[in-house]
Amino acid sequence: MIKSDTHAFVNQVLVCLLVTIGFGGSIGLGTVWMRHQISITANSKRLLSAELAALKRLTEETNALVEVEQRPEVLRQRNADWRLGMAPVSEGQVAHVTEDLVRRLRARANRDLYDRGANDSAAAMNIRLSFAQ
Repeated sequence: MIKSDTHAFVNQVLVCLLVTIGFGGSIGLGTVWMRHQISITANSKRLLSAELAALKRLTEETNALVEVEQRPEVLRQRNADWRLGMAPVSEGQVAHVTEDLVRRLRARANRDLYDRGANDSAAAMNIRLSFAQ
């Protein structure tokens, strides 16, 4: 039975129109939600950047105060004011190090390992490495 009635065609067009509007609305809603998430992320980034800048500024101020307090004339004045009885450093007490400090400290820390191993015959180990390719 073939219908020549136009009501069936109008119903199909109406359903397609409603589906299209619903799909377009969901795309629009997704776009608005995504823009909202982007703005939330941007605001949190801005707040974190401001907090980081404040911490850097506080660190620089603290470093500046420490440098001011470590000047020799300030130290002498504090020594006199507080009657600490500290003597100024003489040049003979200062050891200028010209070599790499990391290497020097590593050698000093490991010196005990090597000295202890040489004195203790039970702790001696033989290690052989072969680099054959």
